[in-house]
Amino acid sequence: MDMISIIEDKKQGKALTREQIGAFVKGAADGSIPAYQLSALLMAIRLNGMDARETADLTMAMASSGDMLSPKVDGVPVDKHSTGGVGDTTTLVLAPLVAACGGKVLKMSGRGLGHTGGTIDKLESIPGMKVELPEEEFVSIVRRIGCAVVGQSAQLAPADKTLYALRDVTATVDSIPLIVSSILSKKFAAGAKAIVLDVKTGSGALMPTLEKSVELARAMVDIGAHAGRSIVAVVSGMEEPLGSHVGNALEVKEAIDILSGRTGGPLKRVSLFLGSQMLLASGLADTEEKARQMLEQALDSGAGLQKLKEMIAAQGGDARVCDDVSLLPKAPVIYSLKARRDGYLSGVNGTALGLAAQAMGAGRKSKEDQIDPAVGFVMEKRIGDFVKAGDTLFTLHAATLDSARETEERVLSALSFSDTPAPKARLLYALVRPEGVTELAE
Repeated sequence: MDMISIIEDKKQGKALTREQIGAFVKGAADGSIPAYQLSALLMAIRLNGMDARETADLTMAMASSGDMLSPKVDGVPVDKHSTGGVGDTTTLVLAPLVAACGGKVLKMSGRGLGHTGGTIDKLESIPGMKVELPEEEFVSIVRRIGCAVVGQSAQLAPADKTLYALRDVTATVDSIPLIVSSILSKKFAAGAKAIVLDVKTGSGALMPTLEKSVELARAMVDIGAHAGRSIVAVVSGMEEPLGSHVGNALEVKEAIDILSGRTGGPLKRVSLFLGSQMLLASGLADTEEKARQMLEQALDSGAGLQKLKEMIAAQGGDARVCDDVSLLPKAPVIYSLKARRDGYLSGVNGTALGLAAQAMGAGRKSKEDQIDPAVGFVMEKRIGDFVKAGDTLFTLHAATLDSARETEERVLSALSFSDTPAPKARLLYALVRPEGVTELAE
């Protein structure tokens, strides 16, 4: 089928047929369609959208562009996926914690996309950690210890692997049909039967408005119902980084700190809520209260941290990092970014902070870029906190002093201050199920 006519139809705002969608997905998977034509079509989709039928057809075509797993893991294969954010380290907390409660977490994650971090990049900061595993080994690890987090294999949803990389460098990341099809195609191909989605909203999210975030959540829940998968979506806040640590090794450290009981905060609270939904979807708990109790017990007993050790070891990594975080990569320059005035921290441009981390080397500007696993920053103050001039706002972990000073100006320009008290950032907005949307209080 002629790719130029497919591009032309979408450029004119026409709905693509199932056959047209199948043709370009096949070409993306086998490499027969050049990147410049795929990029043109991605931009046409970003500008003119896709209707529900097109989005469903695209999702299923991408899922079936490679292997479709039906894993036997002695339980319900469950997965969680975030639409991306800054300091969003929930996977590294959730996967072992849910596994410690009896869950079977098959997690296929991506690399950094746009200003957001990637779970696979974070895991690769652990010495020896293997994120590219044969499908049989991936399933075997889940069957044996309850969780595994790997990169997308060449055999699973190969069309998405091609399109995912192109979206990152063609300004087409924030397209609902492309987000939906990318996320769900991987989940369907990997064999997840129960899926919990974390749809971010706010200045650091792909979808900056609550309306768009709920629209995205509903689109994914509806397609899940169409495909016979149990999907629920949580709409959570990204007005500031979720965790206090931003950067690959730094975010691994924060996940370990939470699982070891050394720290808490918004990342822990959102992780516990998402984990409760995963246990409910897996049939391991029948109420949110019971699910929450199971997760907190796994935290208090150290069972969650033990599962993380087991997962790291099973994937070839150095599990000693769970007991000694100094074994993670460390930046040569540690720089304290000081407040220049008294006041309340009233606002954060999350996207700008994500781009600041990217510029330091924690993310990619092009798909060929190499990541520095050690760089990033730690937020010492959060929205709503009062600060005095001279207080440390951020601790920067940089490759050079020049990089730290450049980052200082980028970060300061992303912050807003007020002379009057400012409210804390909201964490949870809505729970979206096939039967409707429930507003959340927190």
